[in-house]
Amino acid sequence: MGRIGGSLLVTLIAMAAAAGVTYLLYGNELGRLRDAVGRGSLVATLDIGPVEYADSGAGIPLLSIHGAGGGFDQGLALAADLVGEGFRVIAPSRFGYLRTPVPRDPSPAAQGDAHAALLSKLNVPKAVVVGVSAGARSAVELALRHPDEVAALILIVPALYSPTSPVAVNVSFGNRFAFWAVSAGGDFAWWAAETIAPSILIRFLGVRPALVAAAPEAERARVMSFVMSVEPLSLRFPGINIDSAPELHELPLAEITAPTIIVSARDDLFNTLPSAEFTAAKIPGAKLVVYDTGGHLLVGREQEVRKAVRAFLEGAGVIP
Repeated sequence: MGRIGGSLLVTLIAMAAAAGVTYLLYGNELGRLRDAVGRGSLVATLDIGPVEYADSGAGIPLLSIHGAGGGFDQGLALAADLVGEGFRVIAPSRFGYLRTPVPRDPSPAAQGDAHAALLSKLNVPKAVVVGVSAGARSAVELALRHPDEVAALILIVPALYSPTSPVAVNVSFGNRFAFWAVSAGGDFAWWAAETIAPSILIRFLGVRPALVAAAPEAERARVMSFVMSVEPLSLRFPGINIDSAPELHELPLAEITAPTIIVSARDDLFNTLPSAEFTAAKIPGAKLVVYDTGGHLLVGREQEVRKAVRAFLEGAGVIP
């Protein structure tokens, strides 16, 4: 065998070995993630069908409704970030996420009814309701359809209706790759991008990568934890598919009676600010908090948001 042929063989062997190690790492990580989301939750049998949820902590009941790409695990993490301690957090997996199947009617209204049924099943007559991003849709429906069950309504970067400038994702090359990974339900593609080019996924989640790069280490870790929380992507894909094709329309927001706070950022790459402003203008007495920077994940704003939310709940008489 010539020198060139020998070099080529060595290169091919090295590539095969690297690919094997990579796949082994991926397989181990995927197994760990699947095991993690298989624990820490229960499944309630409701008239609409089974609904997965976590029930954690003690104190004032709080229903934490996750956004696109989430599940009960994301709901728990978001509640911890937004409100801190002193709450009994009930975090459902919305339709199509993890162990909650897609019912015949997966609309936000039906999801709002499912939230109410879950609270009833758990003997919770009234709860603070937090709706994040796409989770704001069923949070609003819950407040409209079951007003007596909502002690206060907290909408964070809400992906709701706006008559002038709808919620959208830009179509950069990186986002096209991320869309492909999501539409294919590609666990490996998401994991590989997370390892090789996390900035692609950060932008796909509505945040400018430069904002994250300039943030303190703890905040960068929080963002990457959120990116990783989308895995296993294949177990969340049916829900993402529902959230990606919403039929948003104007709702009778003026009928909402619960005290309401709405939070968004001007640089949210999902363009939630117009819907936040529109919703705040329609809900009687709603408080609107807008940050100049932070993106869809409100990077660098965690303490400010928590302070604003707790002050709002104190003012509403929900917490002492």
